[in-house]
Amino acid sequence: MEDDEYENLPTERMSVHLVAGGMAGMMEHCVMYPIDCVKTRMQSLKPNPNATYKNIIHAMRCMIKGEGILAPLRGINIVALGAGPAHALYFSSYEYVKKMLNGNNQKYNALSYGIAGTFATVFHDGAMNPIEVIKQRLQMYGSPYRGAIHCASTILRTEGLRAFYRSYTTQLSMNIPFQTLHFMVYEFAREKLNPSRSYDPKTHVIAGGTAGAVAAAITTPLDVAKTLLNTQESNVVALVGKSRGHVLYVSGMLNAFRTIYRMRGISGYFQGLQARVIYQMPSCAICWSVYEFFKYFLHLNHADGEYHEISATQGEL
Repeated sequence: MEDDEYENLPTERMSVHLVAGGMAGMMEHCVMYPIDCVKTRMQSLKPNPNATYKNIIHAMRCMIKGEGILAPLRGINIVALGAGPAHALYFSSYEYVKKMLNGNNQKYNALSYGIAGTFATVFHDGAMNPIEVIKQRLQMYGSPYRGAIHCASTILRTEGLRAFYRSYTTQLSMNIPFQTLHFMVYEFAREKLNPSRSYDPKTHVIAGGTAGAVAAAITTPLDVAKTLLNTQESNVVALVGKSRGHVLYVSGMLNAFRTIYRMRGISGYFQGLQARVIYQMPSCAICWSVYEFFKYFLHLNHADGEYHEISATQGEL
């Protein structure tokens, strides 16, 4: 009965999903942030001219040796601030739509998970896209920004508000397939590993890691395009030229894909593939295990509170 209540929790206790999702988002992004920073560097079309990154470990060593031990953590503060609310929206909207489509039916339904993942992505990316822009500009080699506030104010002053959402359509184009695959694979693996759908930490770690790795590998070209749109690397944008004295910006997915091809050819679409998979695999495992833990923990506290309240009422009677 307790497991059934745990699994049927979504719409009855939305606050549980908001809190659990927020904790999962902060834990996921902060723990995996150094790898995310390396991934951004490896996806850059014009990385550090003094170092050709051979792999993740080599890239990390080059960053620390050339820029200091805190280089892989640059921008982590803005991510910690934004990841909580974004993931709270992400998980609560996913659970709400999944519950609305499935009701109390616990059988695997790929379509409902995919639709729920789409809604979750729209809400999450709407909140997270400006954070991504600031974060990735701070992560780039030779970043001219002193910190998150300086970066945000400079972008707003020189490029306008729309710069924070220049990659939003690409972000959605990338994340909707990613999250659809992610949720479908996670729910499938979870059902196969744990048919009772009870709380099982091992299942959440394995299912989350598998889902993250599969979805990340398939959507890497879109992630490279998003990185270019977010960072607007000056030495890459220079290829586009100038118009009437104004620097043009790379805008839109098609333009981003053309620019990537001009710079690196077909291989450019798969830059950072290894780093992306290595980042997403533990990242999704952490995210799901933390989310399911807090969902379970908060549910137990809520159920225990209800039990004591009922006992007190019966005692009065």
